[in-house]
Amino acid sequence: MALITLLRHAPLPFKYQKCFIGHSDIQIDLTLTDISKLEIIKHRKYDYVFSSDLKRCRQTLDLINLDYTKDDKLREVNFKEEFEGKNFDEIEKLDSYDDKYLSSMKIWHEYICQESFSSFENRIKCFLNTLPKDKDILICAHAGSIKMIYSILENEDYLNSFFKIEYTDFVDIYK
Repeated sequence: MALITLLRHAPLPFKYQKCFIGHSDIQIDLTLTDISKLEIIKHRKYDYVFSSDLKRCRQTLDLINLDYTKDDKLREVNFKEEFEGKNFDEIEKLDSYDDKYLSSMKIWHEYICQESFSSFENRIKCFLNTLPKDKDILICAHAGSIKMIYSILENEDYLNSFFKIEYTDFVDIYK
């Protein structure tokens, strides 16, 4: 049986929190990072450690001195340029915004994301298909990517899932 541990990167500076940050390469804010939350991860022995290639994930793993393999398939979903870095209140004020986009997660995804839902899902599935079987694996990624991995591994509907993970939190999945 494999253990897959999903770890969300450390906090971003306050000005980026609660914003739609996809492929922007933002650094973590060390002053907001409780490194003690990572102690459990630091003391575990993993056969493989994977990270999104974006700074916020790499820096999180660097805090606990783990060697890792970078993979761009672990990036957050790619938001449209007009939404990247904006929070919901800012998006709500845009001329293109309409309340109808909130009628379902799928419609919201189509409105805000450059990357289609199926492309995002397939990118994550492609990564998961490369993982070795029966190994202990740590994956450091982003909230959306982790939710997609979790949904695939747990056979849950991503669009209707209430799964959420906070900064530097992790979840173990046994497969």
